[in-house]
Amino acid sequence: MEQLAAPLPLDGITVVAVEQAVSAPFATRQLADLGARVIKVERPDGGDFARGYDTAAQSLASHFVWTNRGKESIALDLKDPRGREVLHGLLADADVFVQNLAQGAAARLGLDAATLCGRYERLVAVDISGYGAQGPYAHKRAYDMLVQCEAGLVSVTGTPGRPVKAGIPAADIAAAMYAFSGVLAALLRRGTTGRGGPVEIAMLDALAEWMGHPLHHTMHGGEQPVRTGLAHAVIAPYDAYGTADGDRVLLSVQNDREWRRLARQVLERPELAEDPAFATNAARTANRERTDAAVADALGRLGADEALARLEAAGIACARLNSVAQLADHPQLAARDRWREVGSPAGPLRALLPPIVLPGGAAPRMGAVPALGEHTDVLLRALGMTDAQISALRRDGVVA
Repeated sequence: MEQLAAPLPLDGITVVAVEQAVSAPFATRQLADLGARVIKVERPDGGDFARGYDTAAQSLASHFVWTNRGKESIALDLKDPRGREVLHGLLADADVFVQNLAQGAAARLGLDAATLCGRYERLVAVDISGYGAQGPYAHKRAYDMLVQCEAGLVSVTGTPGRPVKAGIPAADIAAAMYAFSGVLAALLRRGTTGRGGPVEIAMLDALAEWMGHPLHHTMHGGEQPVRTGLAHAVIAPYDAYGTADGDRVLLSVQNDREWRRLARQVLERPELAEDPAFATNAARTANRERTDAAVADALGRLGADEALARLEAAGIACARLNSVAQLADHPQLAARDRWREVGSPAGPLRALLPPIVLPGGAAPRMGAVPALGEHTDVLLRALGMTDAQISALRRDGVVA
């Protein structure tokens, strides 16, 4: 008899989110992928402002498409008491509430985690902020790149002469993933105690945790790690090198045995294997320019495919420096069937399966990206409202 797939772990969980930009939407998208019903509350006048970031995804914003699949959208004016009444109607049956409004805005509306958990005993309520609710930075604007700067990430990223931000919204993503795991932990605790409770996530806290290596290196070693671009500060060769066809290949030699194999099998310069100027990592690092020049000369005469084949045959860790377009066509993702299509107001769009794999379980729930207010009427009717009541709210701009 064929065994039925286990249900998704968050089947039956309802999440209400007053969210915008990346941090909260990315957190709740993880919950949606795992089976939760996520009701996204947006402003009637344009909705989540991330909808307007760009039009790259077949006329839709790429950030929004990435972080909002599988959700239901209701457009509510929460400054109007009638809009808040609707929200509380949704919260009465919800398990989780997530918000990342500007610091203090949720509290002014009575929608901060502490207030809501006092009203709804079983509710897990999450406040995501830039810098936390207290302290001198509590009300400071906290966009992703600003927090990257405050957290020191920019100071360790880039080249010796030029610090740069991460190419992805690292602070937003860090906060989102801690919010996601915080919700799961709080739901587990509720299963034992019967009570929900507040969860607080600050973007600075999340990214400061991710800065653990350079932070501890600096605090305990007394010296901040230097920016080295793609090179490694204390290992050589460990960098990207150009190839004859214009690509770049990164390789990493982790020990002296690997260096000897690299010299003999890839560089085809066996004399470098035992040369005292290169034989040890300490020597290669001290002579980094000569080390890199020898590697660059050899790889510069090979195409990327041949260079990678030689490195693999020699047992040297290596990678091609792919573009984003090459990632979209990556053979490993294709071989593992990692792509799906999700619906959207602009038609089907490619999307990656979520990284959490649950063998033997139901497939992730990769629902459509919602239009603004797409589910407003359905959700209001589920709360018992009549068509006349809904029309009045729509006429007054309370819903859209």
